[in-house]
Amino acid sequence: MPLLEITQTRHVNALVRFTDSTARLVDQYVTFLRSHGQPRATADDVIEHGVGYTFNKDREFQEYLKTPQAANVTQTLRVRKAPVSDAVEQASKKPAVATQPAVQTPAVAAGSKA
Repeated sequence: MPLLEITQTRHVNALVRFTDSTARLVDQYVTFLRSHGQPRATADDVIEHGVGYTFNKDREFQEYLKTPQAANVTQTLRVRKAPVSDAVEQASKKPAVATQPAVQTPAVAAGSKA
């Protein structure tokens, strides 16, 4: 029996706006967590766990999730698309040595020294 249980989690990147005061509270909570034994806490962690906590504690929302209406979701979260893996592969195949430009500047073409 393995000692570790590894779970794969799929993350998405989303654009979310906060008021100045909420953003400051997120930063303050990260600082609070780091000073209380969680040195790797991030703003992403605070938001992820805070929203998850709210969803789990909201009994009316939990009941709503059991209804057919919960399946009819209008996407309002602005999710950023992940980069295409082909682009990553292309970038890794670029030559390590810089190539010379094919077009010469007028000063070089005319033979003058710049």
